Amino acid sequence: MRIYAAYDDGLRIVDPATGAVETRLSGQRVECLSVARREAGADDPGRPRVLAGTFGAGLFRSVDGGERFARAAEATLGPEGSGPDAVTAVATSPHDPAVVWIGTEPSRTYRSADGGETADPVGGLTDLPSASEWSFPPRPDTHHVRWIEPCPADPERWLVGIEAGALAVTADGGATWTDRPAGARRDTHAMATHPDAPDRVYAAAGDGFAESDDRGDSWRVPEAGLDHGYAWGLAVDPGDPDTALVSAAAGATAAHRRGESYLYRYRRGEEGGAAGSERGPGAFERLDDRGFPTGEGTYRAVLAAGRAAGEIWALSNRGLFVTRDAGDSFEQVPVDLPDRAARALAVG
Repeated sequence: MRIYAAYDDGLRIVDPATGAVETRLSGQRVECLSVARREAGADDPGRPRVLAGTFGAGLFRSVDGGERFARAAEATLGPEGSGPDAVTAVATSPHDPAVVWIGTEPSRTYRSADGGETADPVGGLTDLPSASEWSFPPRPDTHHVRWIEPCPADPERWLVGIEAGALAVTADGGATWTDRPAGARRDTHAMATHPDAPDRVYAAAGDGFAESDDRGDSWRVPEAGLDHGYAWGLAVDPGDPDTALVSAAAGATAAHRRGESYLYRYRRGEEGGAAGSERGPGAFERLDDRGFPTGEGTYRAVLAAGRAAGEIWALSNRGLFVTRDAGDSFEQVPVDLPDRAARALAVG
């Protein structure tokens, strides 16, 4: 197992068994990651493919688990193949690892059918009615694709979060789009799905936490127990689609500048759901004193689901931690990582 941590000065590749840390893409501001597991073959040890989006140099691709990276889709990303300044989101289809979606700043989407080596534009996103309202507060003259989430039940359905201004959903591979589905958040930072609940989507956003039971067509906003409304990191328990961990703060300043953030566990409720749903809105539990640092001096954490039931990894300026019981307890991984917030986290 390897853990991939994106920072504003490069990518750290962690071997949690030995504590070894290697740096790749040194000097690059790595914004997003997608790690696709591949089956081992006669001439291939089965090391995962790693895609890393950077703010200043586009997309990088490794086919050997991160040992070597090369620029990817240079001739096809960006207006007329000029290449984007920023790749801000990347996701691999769970149905076909060759299919990759890429998001940029300014907000555009692209689809690759060859694992990110080349890409073609996906049209229609910036034609949505809400597009004139999109704006990223620190740089209000622009906006970007913050997150892309594939649907486990449908290879043509993708959800795209714009920071900030909209959640957009396509059910036909980008031919048409739904703009701001009912109840959707306007500042989505992360989304998560689970193959055992393929119609469900969770979203962590600057304007709250939301969940959908119809593949993103409509959303509800459970709030019971969530004392901090600026949600950032998100991961679902690999063994239980009804359990998710969420990092949150009082607002953007606390999350990113002042440093006061918290970790919550969300569990779906047994009753009280919308008509036709099996389980209703649940409640949040704050995970203080569980071994993961929270409160003053901690910046928002990034989260990633592991491989086993209950296994979730969490990374903040206070270090790398793992829970193997869905948040009841955490242990710190003894590795040397930067003492600042990471941009993204992935398990390979």
